[in-house]
Amino acid sequence: MGDLTRARWTHVALPTGDLDKAIAFYTSLTPLVVVERFRDADGESVWLSNDGQAETPMVLVLVSFNKDRGGRLGLLTPFAHIGIEVPERADVEEIAERARELGNLHWEPRDMPGPVGYICALKDPDGNVVEISHNQRVFATVRKLWADPS
Repeated sequence: MGDLTRARWTHVALPTGDLDKAIAFYTSLTPLVVVERFRDADGESVWLSNDGQAETPMVLVLVSFNKDRGGRLGLLTPFAHIGIEVPERADVEEIAERARELGNLHWEPRDMPGPVGYICALKDPDGNVVEISHNQRVFATVRKLWADPS
């Protein structure tokens, strides 16, 4: 395992004006963990992913260029967003409560018609929207579509 054998969707990259604040946001309010951190003459970056996601890794790359440091660089707004699905409705409530306390809640929890499910949304330090959903069934639908029939 480890060698790429076919084309894969591997990451989404977003700029950030404060890498440390962005890392703190994503590692405290989402299930993402730091995988790697890099630094060069132009700035620094971090790779975030689900803990232990080895079979089909997907990475959020946050990049802080020296020239943009201190700015608010959100691109995913007002509706564009990163989607994170959680297993329980109570998970949405708990994340929303923590985000509310930290001043990062963007949409209060709400039930939406299918296929959206129960959602709330957060704003990261740059203003990017992160949707937290339960019962959206994106994960289950895609897994079922390509499940091994054996």
